[in-house]
Order: sequence, then C-alpha cells, then structure tokens
Amino acid sequence: MHEGQDEGSGADIGFDTAHGRDYPSVRQFNVFVENRVGNLLTVVRRFEATDNRIVSLTVVDSADCAIIRMVLSDPERAREIFDYHGLPCTESDLLVVGLPEGPQPLVQICKALLSAEISIHYAYPLLIGPHGHSALALHVEDHELAARTLEGLGFTLYTENDLSNDDGGLS
Repeated sequence: MHEGQDEGSGADIGFDTAHGRDYPSVRQFNVFVENRVGNLLTVVRRFEATDNRIVSLTVVDSADCAIIRMVLSDPERAREIFDYHGLPCTESDLLVVGLPEGPQPLVQICKALLSAEISIHYAYPLLIGPHGHSALALHVEDHELAARTLEGLGFTLYTENDLSNDDGGLS
C-alpha cells in the first residue's frame, strides 16, 4: 500500500511527501478580489519578499469582481500567505503538460484530449516551466482520465515537486 492511501479505498495514488505532491496534479489558487485598480498588484506583492515564486497567473474579471488564478512554487506556504493576509481563495487541481516538440504543440495536446472526449475548461501558459521547458496549465473535465490519456501518448506531465524551488525544478 502506498503511503497516504486508505486501506480498501481502491485509490492507487500515493502521497510521497507531506510537502508537495508527486503525482500529475498541481494546485491552483483562485483568489477573489474586487475588480479595482491595484488589486492584482496587492495580491502579487504578498510574494515579493519570499522565495515562493509565481509560476503562472491569469485573471478572469467581471464588472464587480475578479478571480486571480495562480500557481506558486510552494503551495503549502502560499496557502499560509493567503490566510495570513485574509485573501479569500479556493484551490483546484490542474494538469501541467510540457509542450511537445513540433510546429503545433497546442494542437497535439488538444487532439489527444479530444480523442478521449475530455473537455478543456480553460488553459494558460506557465511563466517559467520546469527546467526551463515550456508548459501549459490545464483545467479539464476529467483530471484522472486526462492524465492517463496524455501520459499514455507520451506527453510529459509535471507535478508540484517539479515546480518547487527546493529541488531545482525551476530554472
């Protein structure tokens, strides 16, 4: 039995460490703010004096509010920072896929997921991918099936440990 697996649960995903994850999932923080000038800066400055790097960021806004979606190099510490500063946020799981070689890497990824009839809810690039490689963050309809499909077709999926500052994952 893998560490972190409940006996009889049928789950076959183990947790290798308490800090970070070593399976193909990366935590995204969805930070909710008023849609006002300067609020994005207010959120990103919370990480200015830390070594917790913003790996990826996208903003979805409406007239009244905005959702800042962020991936950070140390999600455990990120959660502490959000809580300490009273920033309301939720977490969701993403797949982070290395862009394959070739002239149309996004087409390759989309075709692979379409072949398994998996919807992509949204996607955005990483600012700095693991080991300097380009990568795409994906929120998909069926995370586990998408991970199995992409891995089965030879795509590289990254984990939180790959994005960590601790093991040199980010260049």
